[in-house]
Amino acid sequence: MRKLNYKIEIKAPKDKVYQNLIGKETFKQWTSEFHPTSDFEGSWEKGEEIRFIGYAEDGKKEGMLALIEENMPNELISIRHYGVIDGENEIFEGPKVEAWAPAYEIYTLSQEMEITHLAVEVDAADENMEYFDKTWPKALNKLKDISES
Repeated sequence: MRKLNYKIEIKAPKDKVYQNLIGKETFKQWTSEFHPTSDFEGSWEKGEEIRFIGYAEDGKKEGMLALIEENMPNELISIRHYGVIDGENEIFEGPKVEAWAPAYEIYTLSQEMEITHLAVEVDAADENMEYFDKTWPKALNKLKDISES
């Protein structure tokens, strides 16, 4: 596992960027770069479980199980991924999980004048690094477009 870091400057207040990060409709928009049917189920509240889901071409639900370890509105979100969703099954151990879990995803927001600085730190298995390096910047640019409109 390696820690990958991505940063973007967004010309919008950090409360707007924060809301677009976690808002049901805006989340689907910016995370569609990762998967066209990207969505979430659950709560962004500290200590709550959240499921990041999508649907395969055959309609099967797939995704990741996670826990919101910290959520300081407009400042910081820390997510710990610990399992996968495979159809109706939740998998917490075995080869589909043990190669990468637990994995953290941390969002930090700060504001300087009218610019919000968003930093994302993610744990990535070696086989996902190239995909993340290609996809995270696209997703963050989409979030920027949503937040600046």
